[in-house]
Amino acid sequence: MMLQRCLDLLAPALERPGAVVVDCTLGLGGHSEALLTRFPEARLVALDRDKEALRLSGERLAPFGDRATLVHAVYDELPDVLDRLELPRVQGVLFDLGVSSMQLDEAGRGFAYAQDAPLDMRMDQTAGISAAEVLNTYPAGELVRILRAYGEEKQAKRIVSAIVRERAKEPFSNSARLVELIRDSLPQAAKRTGGNPAKRTFQALRIEVNGELTVLERAIPAAVKALAVEGRIAVLSYHSLEDRLVKQVFAAGAANTAPPGLPVVPERYQPRLKLLTRGAELPTEEEVAENRRAAPARLRGAQRIREDAE
Repeated sequence: MMLQRCLDLLAPALERPGAVVVDCTLGLGGHSEALLTRFPEARLVALDRDKEALRLSGERLAPFGDRATLVHAVYDELPDVLDRLELPRVQGVLFDLGVSSMQLDEAGRGFAYAQDAPLDMRMDQTAGISAAEVLNTYPAGELVRILRAYGEEKQAKRIVSAIVRERAKEPFSNSARLVELIRDSLPQAAKRTGGNPAKRTFQALRIEVNGELTVLERAIPAAVKALAVEGRIAVLSYHSLEDRLVKQVFAAGAANTAPPGLPVVPERYQPRLKLLTRGAELPTEEEVAENRRAAPARLRGAQRIREDAE
């Protein structure tokens, strides 16, 4: 499983006594439980912006006692969280950027397009604007940009003109109406490929509502910065834009930044990271057969090999 590969990738850094690992995407606590079980000497810090997820995973991780510290935070707040816990450096960081299955399966949250639910999609339901507000208030051009950029939806213009026409009659509140509208506005050929035709639009709305890419742009460099030398980071992403961001941060860290032509490269220009995966690792056919949600997963890993130049 992809989780198994994440654990193997992090293992050399976490098998040492006193190692601290951060699970930046706690969810229902499955990954955190696996980390605490596999690395009995390690201490875990886990973040989630969803209070319900924190409550449920707290119950699941209770047997590990004070080895697990759970924090209500978005993962780009990692530096502040580590500061408060007086942990200047950590040995491992794990990100699993998929939406937790709890959010997809819990009808009232409006993440899933397979069942009718209020169009909410906020991971932290105490803050920010809902998907319904985005649909009902954003200008058409902005909606087209979001669907193209975050959903890679080729039919963005058709879908958005239908949304704008329909919202004038009655604002959107539930997911079923949106799913139906998307089905009706797509040409036949587009409906035959790639699963549920609403999938890309829902993904785009979720990313916009939660500011996921903006948060990730800050979070991955912050996580790399928090790693001790020899520390390791593993990132599972499910979307080409997320994967591209991770790839860019890792590639920059693994690059030699010296001006060309220097006979000896001073230490401050040497790479800070070593890449642990060749490109992105993909799930096996068996994994995809077992869990369709794993199909788009991409795993990248890196190891900190020296401190930042001052």
